Amino acid sequence: MYNNRTQQAGGKNRFYQRRKVCRFCVDKDLNIDYKTPKALRQFITERGKIIPRRITGTCAKHQRQLTVAIKQSRQIALLPFVGRPMY
Repeated sequence: MYNNRTQQAGGKNRFYQRRKVCRFCVDKDLNIDYKTPKALRQFITERGKIIPRRITGTCAKHQRQLTVAIKQSRQIALLPFVGRPMY
């Protein structure tokens, strides 16, 4: 009668996910640098958008550093502004 996700009939679905941890805070050896596009590529989508911190789990301080590094890397053409065309 009741679904596993709902507590009562007609109740909201409550899906709890484990809190993401900033990988730069955990591992102090990781550096955010605009000269390493391979590392920065993990934080942009196929279309070239910067992935938000609620998805990646980075803290606000490191997300700001990531954003600046990605934008600098785009300016000197190490990363693309847009992704590959679909056609």
